[in-house]
Amino acid sequence: MVERAESIGAARPLPGRAVIRQHWADAVFLHWRVDPAEVAPWLPEGTRPDTTDDGASWVGLIPFRLERTAFPPLPVVPWLGTFLETNVRLYAVDDRGRRSVVFRSLDAQHLLPVLAARVGLGLPYRWARMRARREGDVLAYSSERLEGATRPRTRIRVRLGGPVEADPLAAFLTARWAMHVHHLGATRYWRNEHEAWPLRSAELLDLDDELLAAAGFPALAERAPDSVLFSPGVTTRFSAPA
Repeated sequence: MVERAESIGAARPLPGRAVIRQHWADAVFLHWRVDPAEVAPWLPEGTRPDTTDDGASWVGLIPFRLERTAFPPLPVVPWLGTFLETNVRLYAVDDRGRRSVVFRSLDAQHLLPVLAARVGLGLPYRWARMRARREGDVLAYSSERLEGATRPRTRIRVRLGGPVEADPLAAFLTARWAMHVHHLGATRYWRNEHEAWPLRSAELLDLDDELLAAAGFPALAERAPDSVLFSPGVTTRFSAPA
């Protein structure tokens, strides 16, 4: 039986102890509105596209800095636990009504975490050369994948704006405390928790992207995103998958 989707609001407490803790900093959220039929083929078994009230689903391109990774009760992992990442993500809901993100790709700087997450967790991590630069209110990210035949690149530059509050669309796109991952023949549900993203508006100054096309959405980067947001960051904790 398909259950009603859970509401979008504050994160529920984790179902068990935290097994991973990270800080996600200087996140840029670029999002495009798409037909759910474009998203559905890329979602794991047992999930379907999650949609906003207008019936649209969304594709996100999100660069940020992942830092201070720890596996409680162990301390923070030095060096390897901090790196730049850019992910392409979708939005799903399962038959129990549990909302999530689904990653089409995650490009990251350090090879060892890339291999560990790909093999151990089933996440589609890819090794990439990445840079970030901030000058005042202008923030720029660039990335070039270092594996595969095509080695897609991305270049993103935004100007940061003012605070965003009480925005239902921003909440839909960022207030996500779980991911669905297909791994070892099954769809697994990973819960996480963190404070609400402190959000600011942003203006896209430059986008030259091939990651969206490599993830199965070849036309998106040819048009402007429908939502551009920035967050200075949150600290998140993951429990073990179900």
